[in-house]
Amino acid sequence: MIRARGLAKRFGAKRVLVPLDLDVAEGDFLVVTGPNGSGKTTLLRVLAGLVAPSAGEMQVGVDRSELGLLAHEPLVYRELTALENLELFGRLYRVPERRERIGMLLERYGLWDVRHERAASFSRGMAQRLALCRTLLHEPRLLLLDEPFNALDAEGVELLQRELGTLRAERTLVVATHEPERLAPLATSRLALA
Repeated sequence: MIRARGLAKRFGAKRVLVPLDLDVAEGDFLVVTGPNGSGKTTLLRVLAGLVAPSAGEMQVGVDRSELGLLAHEPLVYRELTALENLELFGRLYRVPERRERIGMLLERYGLWDVRHERAASFSRGMAQRLALCRTLLHEPRLLLLDEPFNALDAEGVELLQRELGTLRAERTLVVATHEPERLAPLATSRLALA
């Protein structure tokens, strides 16, 4: 699904991602670890096609419409409600039976009761839950998740842990985290960036 050789990224004189080789097969669950500044976020952004690599070659075997990215920022419209955000993304991705899918995700992630509230009023944890709904809405084949447990309360962490267990059987995942032990039971491989 993903093949990269000599993949590297610089921003001016600053090397952010050292050259690396990467092979992720369909159905893999790759956990990416490393200290702050090691290039975890940059790697996910390169894999998502948001940033061009400075060197190397890369092939990602899915169309952009089959890719789901959970970034550090929720990437939702703060002035829209949770429901309006997911409706918008559902239309953009042409999600079939999107109302049912949106309702199911809002219910699953504990946002049904606040579906008519603006995202700007959400706590960081609620915004993270909404971002997870947005990421999963179109049922992407490849999921790129950057610190998915960030800002979640204990209930949210448990919910996401279960969801990742289910997704692991159906999708390909690349997850950047500071907590690799949390994902160890799910991981098929691990990449440690220095």
